[in-house]
Amino acid sequence: MASNGYNTPGLGSGRHQYESESDVGPTVKSLARLCSKDEDERAASLEELSQGVLACLGSDQLISKQTLLNLLRLSRSCPLQEVRGRATELLRTAQEQGVEVPRALASGPSAFIPAKEMLKEVPDQDILIESFLSVGRVDHISMVMAMHPAYLSCFLRTQHALLEMDGPLPRHWRHYIAVMAAARHHCSYLVQQHSAGFLDAGGEESWLSGLKHAPTKLHSLQTLNKLLAHRPWLITLQHIQELVCPGAEPRWSLAELIHAVILMAHAHSLCSFGWGCGLNPEPDHIGGYTFQLPSPSHLPRSPHSPHSPAHEDGRQELGDGAMEVEVLMQRMVELQQQEEECTQEEMVTRFERERSESIPTTVVREAPPDLVLRLVEDPEFRYEDFAPKGEQSPPTMRAQDYSWEDHGFSLVNRLLPDMGQLLDEKFQVVSNMTYHRMAMHEGVDTHTLRKALWNYIHCLYGIRYDDYDYGSVNVLLERSLKVFVKTMACYPEQTTARVYHAFWRHFRHSEKVHANLIVMEARLQAALLYTLRAITHFMR
Repeated sequence: MASNGYNTPGLGSGRHQYESESDVGPTVKSLARLCSKDEDERAASLEELSQGVLACLGSDQLISKQTLLNLLRLSRSCPLQEVRGRATELLRTAQEQGVEVPRALASGPSAFIPAKEMLKEVPDQDILIESFLSVGRVDHISMVMAMHPAYLSCFLRTQHALLEMDGPLPRHWRHYIAVMAAARHHCSYLVQQHSAGFLDAGGEESWLSGLKHAPTKLHSLQTLNKLLAHRPWLITLQHIQELVCPGAEPRWSLAELIHAVILMAHAHSLCSFGWGCGLNPEPDHIGGYTFQLPSPSHLPRSPHSPHSPAHEDGRQELGDGAMEVEVLMQRMVELQQQEEECTQEEMVTRFERERSESIPTTVVREAPPDLVLRLVEDPEFRYEDFAPKGEQSPPTMRAQDYSWEDHGFSLVNRLLPDMGQLLDEKFQVVSNMTYHRMAMHEGVDTHTLRKALWNYIHCLYGIRYDDYDYGSVNVLLERSLKVFVKTMACYPEQTTARVYHAFWRHFRHSEKVHANLIVMEARLQAALLYTLRAITHFMR
């Protein structure tokens, strides 16, 4: 995600000082009622909010910092125009009366995708309005995913079921598990988002100051958390036994464990999406706002238009990008027409070649903020190539021996009713989603390209499909795309604007986001398969 400052923004000394974080004044109820599906109730709550803020301005009563940040968030991301406009107006009025109001540090949800470009590529606002009325905010994740409404709808249903619906784990535990998982990839964005959810659900603030303050039962997930995040192929029957067998203290039920595993894998893969799309902090998150006046060096910076030459961030002139599209389309046609059959030995050799190919990802980032680091144990444990040179690699998982369709789906549905169905729908939507276009071309069958992406990610995680020719991966995925995919799937915190802009230089941003979604879901499924296989072995 965009790194635009993690330190708590300073508060100046304007006419009004601010109340404590917990004292948010008379606007709490009206903010909650803004999410009503009843238009009259929304209008009444908007009026109540306005009157509450104006009453504070006309008296000695203080406006809380949290209320100002809520107004900033509504002014930037609420899909209801009347709410967005009123929040903007209230902030302006407060500023005119001497209140120091916050301003957003970023110009849009993504540091990689210009806000104007994103607006052009979001088909309609209905899905965002639905999201706002359901959860009370439209976050940057939803705003970027809205380029693909069918997928966003599935994603929101699954996430709501994981975090909010009836299930074996208490709500505050669910958010804390997501915090633990996001911290593995240094994802300040998700750590802040789920920390807020954890506190809203009644969690104890002390837990967020370090894992040692959380209950032992949650702390016992740490080994599984780091393996799921970085090397899921190492997960074995023994890891499951340590958590669920009699004598394990405190003991996890299988239903609780599968819920926790899906939460962790969901958060890990969402880190990939967040870093891969360059998500900026939310306007009301640390690093997303400031109370300081803008100066030329602090103005929000928008990335260059994707259609302009920009050698410094890895993009090239239009002509080069256009030629790449033509070459890729020709290769796709040739693969679809190819009748040559490979021997099984040759298929295995091609898989091994892709799996062991050296793809450089050596970016060094600044140290993550303390709010993340204090929630990570064994921070040096990272992804390692599945088959490091000169070492014996773990056995490949053959999809024919253990697959989502034949094994994982039914196990999840058995232990966590309906979750298998929700995950399966999400996998299906992202795999089959197509607009029959590629860059400037319409009427294109992109099936072979989507399949190559999915299977390449599974290949990086040691999963092989006997009936797939991995030679296609090398033909369809240019090296810069492989660098992006491997970085995002294996070490997402190392994703940079240069890596994002270097591949598919003439494609729409929505097409790159589609690639991100495929990486995210393929990674999620791969991590789940290894864990579900270990649980299956335990249950035998």
